[in-house]
Amino acid sequence: MGTGVGQETTTTRTSHSNMASCCSKISPIIPIFVFFLLASSPIRAARSSSETNNPHAKNQTFRPEQELQKLKIVRERLRKINKPALKTIQSPDGDIIDCVLLRHQPAFDHPQLKGKKPLAPPVRPNGHNTKTTMAAEDFQMWRMSGETCPEGTIPIRRTTEQDMLRANSVTSFGKKPAQVVRRDTTSNDHEHAIGYLSGDEYYGAKASINVWAPNVTNQYEFSLSQMWVISGSFGDDLNTIEAGWQVSPELYGDYYPRFFTYWTSDAYQATGCYNLLCSGFVQTNNRIAIGAAISPTSSYGVGQFDISLLIWKDPKHGNWWLEFESGILVGYWPSFLFTHLSDHASMVQFGGEVVNSSPGGSHTATEMGSGHFAGEGFGKASYFRNLQVVDWDNNLIPLPNLKVLADNPDCYNIQGGINAVWGNYFYYGGPGKSVKCP
Repeated sequence: MGTGVGQETTTTRTSHSNMASCCSKISPIIPIFVFFLLASSPIRAARSSSETNNPHAKNQTFRPEQELQKLKIVRERLRKINKPALKTIQSPDGDIIDCVLLRHQPAFDHPQLKGKKPLAPPVRPNGHNTKTTMAAEDFQMWRMSGETCPEGTIPIRRTTEQDMLRANSVTSFGKKPAQVVRRDTTSNDHEHAIGYLSGDEYYGAKASINVWAPNVTNQYEFSLSQMWVISGSFGDDLNTIEAGWQVSPELYGDYYPRFFTYWTSDAYQATGCYNLLCSGFVQTNNRIAIGAAISPTSSYGVGQFDISLLIWKDPKHGNWWLEFESGILVGYWPSFLFTHLSDHASMVQFGGEVVNSSPGGSHTATEMGSGHFAGEGFGKASYFRNLQVVDWDNNLIPLPNLKVLADNPDCYNIQGGINAVWGNYFYYGGPGKSVKCP
């Protein structure tokens, strides 16, 4: 493994220009010799900013009536997504953050949540340290001004017309495509480097992930790091809960790494969405905005910045909670959203994913993680550390049998290990196109 495993991580703030050189997105990943999987949504042309580079856009005929109808649908959808704000905050990266009353957030549009209140904090897993400081929440660009949302509200990134018009279709905005593909490197353009475990009942997962701003070659591609809590047959009944950081020019219109969540209960067909773009996830935190840009990020050979995430099933109510760092509750996915995950997960995965659009038959230079191979180690390669799962008795335990897999190790690889400081960990990532990866 790389050198310096277990060194104390540090935070280093980077300039906005450094942060702007990144890009990503997500989808569950399964070993190629066993499972089928839904491909994560491909990053298509960011219509508003890159139509001139899109050969398909050049050949489209402008139809005023159709465009007006589309704009009408977009504005109607925006009225449902964007809720009335008690306060509005302008972020340095251009985002608008609306402070929305807890009971008015999109989750409570769901028929089973109408008229209800957010639940009280759940019982944490045994062995989980909940000591933290409020400063741990100041990891997003919108907080740089010192502004916060009042108690009783939550911060929501405002969705714009431009955001929706970049999507493949208005109806699919905020969702992944519902298409089943074979999980290997010849049937689709998604490439992964992951650690995973299966074969038991899992009630949660925890990891610390360092955040980077990977280079992404074009608007059709992305790069991400996340963890997946999965159950189902990987067919039409696939259930997943996902969280991590991503850069998605299609979804956000820029190349900043952003904190995100996702869920589905039917293999991305009709249910689920990113962040708070549909009714589902109930946010309870007034200091973290899901979908907002992360700052600082890690720097090669210098400071490392990582975030710790915990997803676990509340043993009392059965809902799946998301916690940031130690003790900072973000919110929860109600148990009624799921079929298989209403009971437990059958697989947990951690790692990175990119899309390689292979223009002209060559691999692109889209980076995974830091853009450096696992063998470079601490401060240079990306990592997941302190990997744990939650067992049936609500205990956080080390991973019993972590396996690692890289679809295309000449382009992106992974190396796992274990020690007294980091517990179960792995380094992963790569540069994409190189002498080894033509």
